Amino acid sequence: MPESTHHHAPSYARFLWRLFVGAFRGSTTFYVAMTALTAVALVGANAWAHQVVSGMALTGMSDHVSWGLYIANFTFIVGLAAGAVMMVIPAYLYDDHDMHDVVVVGEVLAIASILMCTMFIVADMGRPDRFWHIIPGVGRFNWPMSMLTWDVVVLNGYLLLNLHICGYLLYQRFLGQKPKRSWYVPFVFLSIGWAISIHSVTAFLYSGLGGRPFWNSALLAPRFIVSAFITGPAFVIVLLQGLEKLGRVKVGDGPINTLKKVLRVTVLVNLFMLVSELFTSFYTGGHHRAAAEYLFFGLHGKTALVPWSWASLTLNVASVALLYVPPHVTGNRRWLNAACVTAFCGVWIEKGMGLIIPGFIPSTMHELIEYSPSLTEWKITLGVWAFGLLVLIVGLKLARPVLAGELTPGSMRPAPRRSQRHGAAPAQ
Repeated sequence: MPESTHHHAPSYARFLWRLFVGAFRGSTTFYVAMTALTAVALVGANAWAHQVVSGMALTGMSDHVSWGLYIANFTFIVGLAAGAVMMVIPAYLYDDHDMHDVVVVGEVLAIASILMCTMFIVADMGRPDRFWHIIPGVGRFNWPMSMLTWDVVVLNGYLLLNLHICGYLLYQRFLGQKPKRSWYVPFVFLSIGWAISIHSVTAFLYSGLGGRPFWNSALLAPRFIVSAFITGPAFVIVLLQGLEKLGRVKVGDGPINTLKKVLRVTVLVNLFMLVSELFTSFYTGGHHRAAAEYLFFGLHGKTALVPWSWASLTLNVASVALLYVPPHVTGNRRWLNAACVTAFCGVWIEKGMGLIIPGFIPSTMHELIEYSPSLTEWKITLGVWAFGLLVLIVGLKLARPVLAGELTPGSMRPAPRRSQRHGAAPAQ
């Protein structure tokens, strides 16, 4: 009688364990990259340990400028996490079949970004041992008045949504089954609204501070959303090409062209919003003007942020020019990649040093106390980015064999045991 072809599929827990084991296997290039990123992450961890022991005096922050490089990166990476939903919107809202195969890339990017956001928040805490106070269900919230509590809820909720969607879609692809729409479609549409909420709440966290006129703008939340739809697609475009060159994922032109169309719109809208803010600041004057003037031209001889702001503006304008170069002139993706890099770096400065620091200068007492990140802050920042890239690389490495059809229930079945020793003939 022939052997039955029916096999019990491995459980979800065993599937996850198989992926975990596979994360430690790879080529020489993989091991070199992981070793380098681990080394940078450990340098950051060591710097953070010294900061915890010696206090925030090791940073360049003060009682005048109490948010610095950590919160600047936190603000930017929240947008990167929200921008990753641009893989989901075309795939499910507009039923773009080309995006369905690479939507997991956006989900993995969102997971890595939220973990980085959490690490930057912890790094900015003078007493990280009190972190449990802001854990939902454990800590004591000032609900619903505190915008920080809203931020904690939306960030944790977005992380759980992406973990569920990514895990479920990969498991169903592994089983060779069509995912049940009731198990993921509602969560997909919820994640779209949730992605917008995480960056909106972050913007409200700043604009709700009445003592900081530079942030008191109703346009801040829309600017955050638009800039997120720049950094997310820009990063994913370069990432997809990297995966394609490494032979890890078959991408094609469809997803990249879709994301390019999004970029061509959002870079213009972001630039228009920036010009609108500058017009309001410089034409109408008031307290808002002082911070903007310090940012772009310096104030009373203080010019620490002037190079940052003009570099950001130059990069943003350059990204627009590169994206609108006629296709017959470019001929390849180098121009697109250059546009993605300039847009990404321009927004990183604009939403980081160009947004957080001017909110504190001048201070509420009209004092001009400048801020410059210390070496400790740079080490911790690079360490967090290295950890985030580690998570991203491992996540994509785990997803690749499933998406490529290399990891199946059959490939996880143990080899059949031999009933005879040393190949002896069976008894008659």
